[in-house]
Amino acid sequence: MFLPFFDHLRRNGLPVSLREYLTFLEALDAGLSTHDVDAFYYLARASMVKSEAHLDRFDRAFAAAFDGIEAIPAEAVLQALDLPRDWLRKLAEKHLSPDEMAEIEALGGFDKLMETLRQRLEEQKGRHQGGSKWIGTAGTSPFGAYGYNPEGVRIGQDRSRHQRAVKVWDRRDFRDFDDTREIGTRTIKVALKRLRQWAREGAAEELDLDNTIRATAEHGYLDVKTRPERRNAVRVLLFLDVGGSMDPHVHMVEELFSAVRTEFRHLEHFYFHNCLYEGVWRENRRRWVDRTPTWDLINKYGKGYKCIFVGDAAMSPYEIAIPGGANEHWNDEPGETWLRRAVAQWPDFLWINPVPEAHWRYTQSTQMIARIIGPDRMVPLTLEGLTRGMRRLSR
Repeated sequence: MFLPFFDHLRRNGLPVSLREYLTFLEALDAGLSTHDVDAFYYLARASMVKSEAHLDRFDRAFAAAFDGIEAIPAEAVLQALDLPRDWLRKLAEKHLSPDEMAEIEALGGFDKLMETLRQRLEEQKGRHQGGSKWIGTAGTSPFGAYGYNPEGVRIGQDRSRHQRAVKVWDRRDFRDFDDTREIGTRTIKVALKRLRQWAREGAAEELDLDNTIRATAEHGYLDVKTRPERRNAVRVLLFLDVGGSMDPHVHMVEELFSAVRTEFRHLEHFYFHNCLYEGVWRENRRRWVDRTPTWDLINKYGKGYKCIFVGDAAMSPYEIAIPGGANEHWNDEPGETWLRRAVAQWPDFLWINPVPEAHWRYTQSTQMIARIIGPDRMVPLTLEGLTRGMRRLSR
């Protein structure tokens, strides 16, 4: 039954063996995953993936192997297998017409939204599906998952669909960018080469031909002179937005990340989500337990660092403007405060946006960030944009 899945794994380059596939089948027979999509996914991944470097390949193979399964009629599945209806009901997401979406109005601001959510949590006693009030699924309520509301709190949904939530009440897992990915073209590297400050540093390991000739002529014998190699002395502090609306841009950002790791010897990188707040992290799988306070970075890395943010700048305006507006946690200070601190600490500041520049004016948060960081500091992730940004940092 799962041989096509095994075949997809092998075709995507996963070194999965027959022994591991049989272990996976034994685990299914033992009932370790029953009627639960998430449990099935993690069981398969734990059984057949031996290295974190292969997680992305596994996800692609899993998606290809089970693509279209949601199109199978629920009644047919129920007749063929003994599956509970609740397990399949999540697939029946409610799709509204543009006219219906236009009729739905927001509750009236972040504070009102959070106050209403607190009231609903106190009043609601059980699970709810459909409708426009309670916390549930497949409805038009501002709270829940797999429905639609122009301004709500997303709870219990694996990914964004309409990108309209002002807060996400979930603990999501993000993936580190792959800095070993080879770029398809050299255009990004060519653009980054414009940001260079040559300096001779380190041990004397390079032949100094001019001084060797001069010393040999003076002493009458071969007198070899060496000097430190000339290297790029630019120091870069890189902040990478990850997860959520950045998911469609992962491939492009990985190419940029790989190029940056190649071009800049002095590089420190950190991850953030949507906007800069009081903490950042180096590994996405440990982002809740191993965070670095932003104040530590401000105190550690001096003004000589070139600071580069990479993100689509697409988020709820509340995340930038008010305390508590952060997507996944409660922030005592708004994102704007931390962005202004970063710009003040690192005057050579640049924000690289993977979204086409022509689309920026349609996103309120993008315009807000552009105003906060100052003119000419946001550039698109294109050859022209990177060239413009490197010139900006080289002033």
